[in-house]
Amino acid sequence: QVPLVESGGELVQAGGSLRLSCAASQRTFQFYVMGWFRQAPGKERESVAAISRRGTTTYYTDSVKGRFTISRDNTKNTAYLQMNSLKPEDTAIYYCATGPRATVVAVASDYDYWGQGTQVTVSS
Repeated sequence: QVPLVESGGELVQAGGSLRLSCAASQRTFQFYVMGWFRQAPGKERESVAAISRRGTTTYYTDSVKGRFTISRDNTKNTAYLQMNSLKPEDTAIYYCATGPRATVVAVASDYDYWGQGTQVTVSS
């Protein structure tokens, strides 16, 4: 088990910024790929971003490119999602996930452990 705890979600106006954090409780975090997903009401969970174990490779879904930045600090066992220029369509529950993968993956089934989610609401 690799327990994950997300934080940082809140209500923000369109055009604003938020930084989500995902804290892992195990030192093996550094060996795991990290991903952020989101699920809006009535929609399927979608991949938002992912980052390799050392942080050298990243992935972003097209709708967030240029606005969101994923990063990680392996000394703190924490991953981040910096979200700028937020839009109402970014409103969703955001989840972080991790798994012992050698490469960046963007499919939910490729992740073994999930956090409980944090709500992000963007008002227009």
